[in-house]
Amino acid sequence: MFHRLFPLLFILALSASPTWAAGTVQLELVGAGQSSALSFQEWSQTLGKAGIRNVRIRSGSENDRPSIDVQGTAESPLYMVVGIINARNEIEVPGARFRRTETAKLSQWLKDLAERGPTTGKEPKVPFGLSVADFNRVAKELAVPVGFATQGTTCKIAVEKIAGRLQIPLKLDDDAARALADVKLDDEFTDLSAGVALACILRTAGYGFVPRKDGGQLAYAVVKEAGREVWPIGRTTDKPDSEAVPALYEFRNVNIQNVSAAKAIDAIAKRLKTPIVFDRAALSLHHIDPAKVNVTVPGKRTTYSIALKRLLFQARLKYELRYDEAGVPFVWITTIKAA
Repeated sequence: MFHRLFPLLFILALSASPTWAAGTVQLELVGAGQSSALSFQEWSQTLGKAGIRNVRIRSGSENDRPSIDVQGTAESPLYMVVGIINARNEIEVPGARFRRTETAKLSQWLKDLAERGPTTGKEPKVPFGLSVADFNRVAKELAVPVGFATQGTTCKIAVEKIAGRLQIPLKLDDDAARALADVKLDDEFTDLSAGVALACILRTAGYGFVPRKDGGQLAYAVVKEAGREVWPIGRTTDKPDSEAVPALYEFRNVNIQNVSAAKAIDAIAKRLKTPIVFDRAALSLHHIDPAKVNVTVPGKRTTYSIALKRLLFQARLKYELRYDEAGVPFVWITTIKAA
């Protein structure tokens, strides 16, 4: 799924240059068919000595190619690099290759990529077939906060109000408008980004949206979600949850006795001071109503993370921490079974 960023196999944080937004580079090294466990170990040791750490190397397949995928936002781009360890024991990346004696050059290549973006080699693969510039424009626009109360409004009204705040046009066809007009929102998106809000609200009625070029101009197309790649509901990273929402891991006296899951979740949300968003489409599919499921977490000193996991499991739910296009964390609650 597009919402899940590739694992943070290699992270190189760099300071911003005067004219470019500094990005984050993630590197995954893939062993070609003739690579051996010994060459993997040698590369791991060599990169470690060069100060390039947290590198993972995996066995490759015939479909693996050197590549750069672009994610993130214009202000904080993410470059996911796949490098191939070839039969000559070199690392191949788009537009360059490095021997084990050239780790300084590899470090510089990664630094240049983070500071300037992909400027050599193959054109990076960008979601939805957009150019890098267009994708960054979309990601930047969708990072704006919703800025108005959504709870209790219909999906149609919320979508139209959010679309009215965007420069890139989004229009609903008659079928989508009718479907969205019949569904009221139970979630509050005021402080979250337009991208997350639109993706989640549309999903509630079985839709999603796709940024694409229409007659040479960017536009957001509202489409049926089933089987389509649509704009994701936030993204995940390997950043520790404890850094984004420290309250999740603070020890508290928690005592939840036979109350509805909805009430317990609401109480925890107020203490976390972090938006909580439900996967309403999945809950509907699996006939789960948190207001009608009672849960119990025996009184003890524990963390909200543990308490939340326990009470959600009793309601056949689970959670994960996601981030909107502006980097704001939120708790995404969905069903244990796939939607």
